[in-house]
Amino acid sequence: MEYIENRTYDQINIGDSASLTRTITEEDITIFGILSGDRNPAHFDQEYAEGSMFKRRIAHGMISGALISALLGMQLPGPGTIFISQTVRFRRPVYIGDTITVTITVTEKNDEKQRLIFDCQCVNQAGEVTTVGTAEVLAPTEPIRRPLVELPSIQLV
Repeated sequence: MEYIENRTYDQINIGDSASLTRTITEEDITIFGILSGDRNPAHFDQEYAEGSMFKRRIAHGMISGALISALLGMQLPGPGTIFISQTVRFRRPVYIGDTITVTITVTEKNDEKQRLIFDCQCVNQAGEVTTVGTAEVLAPTEPIRRPLVELPSIQLV
């Protein structure tokens, strides 16, 4: 059985970081569109996208924001993290097939409120920065270790 564990506020230092890498698939775009209700043709209509400034279909910008959220909730600090706020700036589009590496780094600690500020960055396989921003979280104060939830597979038809 796999487990997920957190790092408590007291175990985290300024400069600590975590990363995850994910290749964005056609299925990711479809599932995110279903979840969010965002059916903008820039994401789904090839003919439309070819006439756009990007010349091809792009991923939803907030997929990057969701990957940042996953990294905070799964790795640093991990379970027990409460997301307070996020800012994002989209510097380049993310395309289907791009491999995105998300990195978060602790830049501030607020001992009074047990809050952490992270610098967040997403980079594609060419080393180009696609998304930057910050995240503020309320960090857990107690250790948590839980079985990792097994997610069901989804089949799109």
